[in-house]
Amino acid sequence: MDTLSPLFARFSLDARVFYSGSFCGNAEFGRQPGLGYLHVFREGHLVVAQLGAKPLTINEPSLIFYPRPCLHSFQVDDPEGAKLVCASIDFGAGVDNPLLSGFPNMLVIPLASMPGVEPMLALLFGEAFAEHPGRQAAIDRLAEYFVVLLLRFAIGANIVKGGVVAALADPRLSKVVTAMHERPEHAWSLEELAGVAGMSRARFAMHFRETTSTTPLDYLTEWRVSVAQTLLKRGKPLKIVAPMVGYESAAAFARVFKKRVGVSPNDWLNQAQS
Repeated sequence: MDTLSPLFARFSLDARVFYSGSFCGNAEFGRQPGLGYLHVFREGHLVVAQLGAKPLTINEPSLIFYPRPCLHSFQVDDPEGAKLVCASIDFGAGVDNPLLSGFPNMLVIPLASMPGVEPMLALLFGEAFAEHPGRQAAIDRLAEYFVVLLLRFAIGANIVKGGVVAALADPRLSKVVTAMHERPEHAWSLEELAGVAGMSRARFAMHFRETTSTTPLDYLTEWRVSVAQTLLKRGKPLKIVAPMVGYESAAAFARVFKKRVGVSPNDWLNQAQS
């Protein structure tokens, strides 16, 4: 079962590589709202600092992932520099994408622990350090693929203890979450979701909450609102969006949206566009 494709069918993953090369000195990242950051560190000695945490020294090839905006800085004192590829990541719904729930603010994964990543790493750094025609488009797409590999690894290795990624790592809950992702317009009940999981209603509700820190129907609402946000940003009117995410009327969905987000759909869209 492909648990990630229904997510990417609803949200556009967009990466923009803004630095690649041998880095030396100090640099600060993470000020741009609504974006995550992916740093692929291949060689050298790198010190990572962020507010409220002790500086972290990284000496082995690693992936450094910030799923949401977080001010952080790099320091490299070695005159030979550290080989890095740095990209900003837009997950479509920004920090509201439920895919990001459960991820820590910073995740560091040694590349040696990710099976099969070496060919991809060679491609990424080969393009990043060359000047071939179409270089920017190539490294941006490769960075997006790296994010997919990261999510696969997070699910397969069960390294995220909470949120939807933890549910996708669970054989029974992954069926339920994938069903909600594929059909947000369906009038899901707790009984029907429990049936998809092959569990009793009470056991399913408890297991889902223990795994994700939310209830099944609360997650369904969160998913529907996130999908609606993406559709609104694409220019679809609210009266069309509401039934696409399971609500009979625009007014009914607007009430749910405001309760969840804090502002009306129109006010949210105006803020997002500005």
